[in-house]
Amino acid sequence: MRLAVLQIALAVVLLGGIVSTGIALVATTHESRRLFRELELLRREQDRLQDDWSALTLEVSHLAGHARIDEIARDELGLVEPDERRRYVEVVP
Repeated sequence: MRLAVLQIALAVVLLGGIVSTGIALVATTHESRRLFRELELLRREQDRLQDDWSALTLEVSHLAGHARIDEIARDELGLVEPDERRRYVEVVP
């Protein structure tokens, strides 16, 4: 009789272990899938930000170019290049 009670107790403990292992497996699988989805979203965001960065770098390169600065100076600010008579070089000893 005592042996039967021990066997039943052992079976209950083993069954509890099997059930808890199954629940842990399902929870871990769910968490893994959630993290994978999040990783994919972050990768897409990274690609989008990389595209934005490339576009902004190209725009800055264009806006900082000498031709663009010369165009703004002439068209928007009304600056002109001085003629030969107004140019002089000052040499400081």
